[in-house]
Amino acid sequence: MSDAAATRRGRGRPAQIDRERILEAAISSGNLDTLTMRELAARLAVTHGALYRWVKNREELIDLISDVVVERILSSEGPGNDSWRPWLVRLGWAMHDQFLAVPGYATHLSRPHRHNAHAFERLRAAIITAFTTAGVESDLAEQSYYIFLTSVVGWLAVQDGHLHFSGNAPRFELFLDTLLRGLPAREPGALRP
Repeated sequence: MSDAAATRRGRGRPAQIDRERILEAAISSGNLDTLTMRELAARLAVTHGALYRWVKNREELIDLISDVVVERILSSEGPGNDSWRPWLVRLGWAMHDQFLAVPGYATHLSRPHRHNAHAFERLRAAIITAFTTAGVESDLAEQSYYIFLTSVVGWLAVQDGHLHFSGNAPRFELFLDTLLRGLPAREPGALRP
């Protein structure tokens, strides 16, 4: 629960809902894009007011989901000097599993909007640390983070939206392997013509 939500809850009966129950109800909705706060409250079998104590609106709902999802995907152990690539493979697969577990989440993330600053800063810091620990300069580590995150989220959004551009189903392991072979970012040999 966010600090603001903890402050709003106050004293009284024990909570009937928590972050995990809210996330599970959002997952069971079938699509985050069409989920309303009233529908979410009904799925939780609580009043709209009870849900409001945890999340006031859709933006706060997405922020709560982002907090839980990012906690789930970041392992407690970061990469070592020689293990940035296997660590990013594990992170990529964790993003795949967790983002696609919430229907509509990857699609939502792929659109321009305000993201949960706290959750995504933790993800950003972990990915940049993976690159800098391996000896990548900080500005190129930042670019590598941007390339990794936007590529993975974009791929997952295509899957989330059930968009297929050919008869063959896209394979995440091929995508991730190809992406990681191009990382970390390096200065281009030639400038744009």
